[in-house]
Amino acid sequence: MSTDAAVQTFKPRSEFLRVMLERGFVHQCTDLAALDEAASAGPITAYVGYDCTADSLHIGHLISIMMLRWFQKTGHRPITLMGGGTTKVGDPTDKDQQRPLLTDAVINANLASIQRTFSQFIDFANGAAIMVNNADWLEKLGYIEFLRDYGVHFTVNRMLAFDSVKLRLEREQPLSFLEFNYMLMQATDYLELHRRHGCVLQMGGSDQWGNIINGVELVRRVESKAAFGLTTPLLTTSSGQKMGKTLGGAVWLNADRLSPYDYWQMWRNTEDADVGRFLKLFTELPLDEISRLEALGGAEINEAKKILANEATTLLHGEVAAQKSAEAARVAFEEGRLSQDMPTLELSRADLERMSHTALMVAAGFATSNGDARRQIAGGAFRIDGVKVADANALVELPASQAELRKGNARKRLVIS
Repeated sequence: MSTDAAVQTFKPRSEFLRVMLERGFVHQCTDLAALDEAASAGPITAYVGYDCTADSLHIGHLISIMMLRWFQKTGHRPITLMGGGTTKVGDPTDKDQQRPLLTDAVINANLASIQRTFSQFIDFANGAAIMVNNADWLEKLGYIEFLRDYGVHFTVNRMLAFDSVKLRLEREQPLSFLEFNYMLMQATDYLELHRRHGCVLQMGGSDQWGNIINGVELVRRVESKAAFGLTTPLLTTSSGQKMGKTLGGAVWLNADRLSPYDYWQMWRNTEDADVGRFLKLFTELPLDEISRLEALGGAEINEAKKILANEATTLLHGEVAAQKSAEAARVAFEEGRLSQDMPTLELSRADLERMSHTALMVAAGFATSNGDARRQIAGGAFRIDGVKVADANALVELPASQAELRKGNARKRLVIS
């Protein structure tokens, strides 16, 4: 295994690992030197898995998507693995309790919805990249066959040592036998992708290290072939907040869950100390340009944040959406005017007159629940046309047919009745 010190001092020959290391993507690797040699010798195949627990991926997934994008841009073939099968079990990693089990219909709908995101970042034309669903092989495994073929390669002792299991047991929180089998299923994915597509690398977040190691070892034991694992650091802001978590919940990648404008605003509000790091991870700007931008001080750093927002939003939603979002923000925050390109909430006058401030906050997407809305209103976070809302239960009174809703200093909506 390559330690943190080895990662920091390693001098790669392959373009892929050079980009990964220069831009800060690498946390751990099973064998940096051997992976570098393989990636230097010619095109290789790597995958990242995504379970279908929601109808959109969120920004926490974006770092691995960017890894797949760079992997392809440096001459290799990426696989996006849809977890249609593993979602039925649920990954216990970083969870205090078992996830609710989803029906096949919900899983399939989620899978169809999140597939759209990848086409913005990865070129699937002519087999340049592959998208597969692990339900295609996991659902065909008989239980006895599964235990005999794969269970023999894992010891309970080793599985109990992984953090995803150990932490739950230390906290005396239940870990179902269903979840306990998740790591075997994920290892099976790696072996299956190795056999079907010659995959030799699995990538993922640092929390997936144990699961990745299981897959690497299964490929080596069953096939006697080289296999590698590569993880990214846990992504947090400089203030220690987990990246992608906001007061309103997850930062979703699908436009129907979070508007391009709100996505742009999220990047625009990056903490000063994070601008350079996020430019390296979430844009394709040259490193010398990033060095110039992160060196800006005072009010000038805001220009670097706008560039970050423009570049990141263009990658996900396209250049037109990014430009509209930037202009809407300029009009709203620099000129103090309402912009028609701002996210809009349309409600009838009759509905508005029956709606409380709490319900309006939820309808605008500023709060995840009525309780969340009441807490934010109590904290002075909600304004209508610049006037702070004091009474969460009072009915909405708009002075005109349209008004500006604002949450804190960053998020705005145009409400039209």
